[in-house]
Amino acid sequence: MRTLNDIRSTFLSYFEKQGHEVVDSSPLVPRNDPTLMFTNSGMVQFKNLFTGVEHRDYKRATTAQKCVRAGGKHNDLDNVGYTARHHTFFEMLGNFSFGDYFKDNAIDFAWNLITRDLGIDKSRLLVTVYHTDDEAAEIWKKVAGLSDDRIIRIPTSDNFWQMGSTGPCGPCTEIFYDHGEQHWGGPPGTPEEDGDRFVEIWNLVFMQYEQFEDGSRKELAAQSIDTGMGIERVAALLQGTNDNYATDLMRSLIEASADASNTDPDGPGKTHHRVIADHLRSTSFLMADGVMPSNDGRGYVLRRIMRRAMRHAHLLGVKDPLMYRLVPALVQQMGAAYPELGRAQALIQETLKLEETRFKQTLDRGLRLLDDELSGLPEDAALPGAAAFKLYDTFGFPLDLTQDALREQGRTVDVDGFDAAMAEQKAKARAAWSGSGEAADATVWFDVADASGATDFLGYDTETAEGQIVALVQDGALVKEAGQGQTVHIALNQTPFYAESGGQVGDTGIIRTETGVARVNDTRKTAGVFVHMATVTEGKILSGAAAELKVDHSRRSAIRANHSATHLLHEALRRALGDHVAQRGSLNADDRLRFDFSHTRALTLDELRSVEDEVNAYIRQNAPVETRIMTPDDARGIGAQALFGEKYGDEVRVVSMGVDPNSGKGGNGATYSLELCGGTHVRQTGDIGVFVTLGDSASSAGVRRIEALTGADAFRYLSAQDHCLAEVASTLKAQAADVPDRVRALLDERKALSNEVAQLRRELAMAGGGQAEPQARQVNGVALVAQVLSGVTGKDLPALIDEHKARIGSGAVLLIADAGGKAAVAAGLTSDLTDKFSAVDLVKAAVMELGGKGGGGRPDMAQGGGRDVENADAAIAAAEKVLEG
Repeated sequence: MRTLNDIRSTFLSYFEKQGHEVVDSSPLVPRNDPTLMFTNSGMVQFKNLFTGVEHRDYKRATTAQKCVRAGGKHNDLDNVGYTARHHTFFEMLGNFSFGDYFKDNAIDFAWNLITRDLGIDKSRLLVTVYHTDDEAAEIWKKVAGLSDDRIIRIPTSDNFWQMGSTGPCGPCTEIFYDHGEQHWGGPPGTPEEDGDRFVEIWNLVFMQYEQFEDGSRKELAAQSIDTGMGIERVAALLQGTNDNYATDLMRSLIEASADASNTDPDGPGKTHHRVIADHLRSTSFLMADGVMPSNDGRGYVLRRIMRRAMRHAHLLGVKDPLMYRLVPALVQQMGAAYPELGRAQALIQETLKLEETRFKQTLDRGLRLLDDELSGLPEDAALPGAAAFKLYDTFGFPLDLTQDALREQGRTVDVDGFDAAMAEQKAKARAAWSGSGEAADATVWFDVADASGATDFLGYDTETAEGQIVALVQDGALVKEAGQGQTVHIALNQTPFYAESGGQVGDTGIIRTETGVARVNDTRKTAGVFVHMATVTEGKILSGAAAELKVDHSRRSAIRANHSATHLLHEALRRALGDHVAQRGSLNADDRLRFDFSHTRALTLDELRSVEDEVNAYIRQNAPVETRIMTPDDARGIGAQALFGEKYGDEVRVVSMGVDPNSGKGGNGATYSLELCGGTHVRQTGDIGVFVTLGDSASSAGVRRIEALTGADAFRYLSAQDHCLAEVASTLKAQAADVPDRVRALLDERKALSNEVAQLRRELAMAGGGQAEPQARQVNGVALVAQVLSGVTGKDLPALIDEHKARIGSGAVLLIADAGGKAAVAAGLTSDLTDKFSAVDLVKAAVMELGGKGGGGRPDMAQGGGRDVENADAAIAAAEKVLEG
């Protein structure tokens, strides 16, 4: 049996032999298309090659691309688990030509691979072509010997691909496999085409034309090929099934789910296992690429997928978290093809366990609410939108999770009502997600890169250099010059200015030419071009001019120190907290550093102090900071830490610092920190100076944040703390080392004096404050002690109430304290009266007369307050009326 891993290997090897570059799958978070939430096809990472704004050193490529369709316009989530071929995660095998071969080679490659290398029965194959694409039809006849009845002409957009309303487009040809007449369904183009008999396995797109806004088209000068073959569908037919979930990979995950839940994989819980197996892949791969569960954007979609799987685990009767226990089975199946999965395994398991633990706390209550809402509805009635929204708002049930739960009962949700109830939240979520591609004016920088090449960065070795201005851009358009006072984006052939990346902020400084000076306020990077965002301060800046470039040295030095400190901090956290710690974001600015990392709880003071001490120990080592250039695989092989989801080129910079005599990486048994990093760093760890943490806080679910200072900023902070301590010591007339003990002693003394003062107040009040001791009066057979006191506070009243109750044995007490014109009120009842009256009622009645509101407490003791103490007599009278009934 050909396994899914065998098919992937065969596909890539076949096209490699045909002169194709085997390109790694791009991350699931697309870097070059802001319209997509997730990478959903193999062509996404090559989009700029097809449009001609980017070029690479190969014209043929092949990939096994990981894809997710669970958000945005490409969303298969609702159908997953209930059909044979819907997934949230899938792999798309593809071969691509960028102006090299075209239709004849593409069809020939596809036919030979399918029928020869994969051994698929030719007699079961048929194809579709766009109805006017005679060329493709003739090639199929020639290459495959297909008769006209097995070449189906489709006149719809199903067989004509467009990137958008304008741009590259062209006809498609699709290859279908006939699973046999035992399955219902008809060939493409018939009313039964959605059946399970004829299944599309490969789509070949011929990028033949360029379409313009007026609807006209012209042939592209460089015609290209984009293909996509679903590996799950091909694996199914090669393994004798038309059900993707019966393939070896999916079956192994289903059986892992069944074993962990102690249930039958093919029994009543069959659908639950399918959902869990599919969602295990999508959630794990998304986290491996840096997406973490959250309440908006991609993180929100990830959490939806997680919770859908977790509800299905709940329906299997699983009481404890299940998903995290299945991750090893997934890594065993797919870790060789996608090593990022294994590298992120610890983080994936911890996050899944945390999320499932949290969700189980609310799942039962949410499902009970759902049952309660349904109990009052007719059997065929839809769940009201307001109820679905309540599930979402209170228990975190996304709409599709509620729909999924109701589907099993044959019910639906009033979606319009739901949308109306949460319109504001949905609008906010849409606004929060802004995509992840290049800037809106990226095309102009691709033009600059094509004309002048990528910027050569010199800033690892120098902060000053000479360069030539290759482009000036204002408002997204190229200009010839920029004058004094104008803002302009400047590109040069080479630069020492670091462009914002990897958490390190962009450099600032000066660009000086013969005709003018520009102040660089920030530096960014687009399409390999370093964009210097500048203001012309003198004269004018001309395109093509030679320039002297100078980075702000003091600012760069502070940034370098902070960036290097984050590397030491990362390793110290891993050693203190565990290998699950992984960087989840950082800021390396000139005045501070911020480091976000995966961890599920706050650090204790001892942990934070230990981490700070360890970082400073390696700073004091003053060990050299070394950089090596190597391949990503070699770097990971020696244990270098990398950011999950980060896109690395053929070569990476590996930064090592610190000497650890007890453990090591990199083969020398001594390196403390070893990370893939493109940023700038200090030359010796001692250049960092000193490291001071400002605290640990929560950044998002499962992510903690440490903020810290280094160098001069840390020194100023410590100096300010020292001066503050010296001032306190001087005030206390004590040595600095004795300040903590003296402060504790003063606090103890203050507490004792406060207690003594409170006791004296109570004694004075009980003695009548120099007046006669208050006597109880009878109100409706109840002894009532009512008194207005001065010199006591509201906090003193409860103790006084208790003393009066003890003195009178049975009765009620109402005390009003005069606190600077305002009134504090307390009332109490002895236990024998609480079944007839309530101290809360007494207080509320009194408070109304004192100009206050409310009041509360227990039946035997209540308190309140007002602003008009002069109305105390009226307040007492009001309380008496309560007792009178």
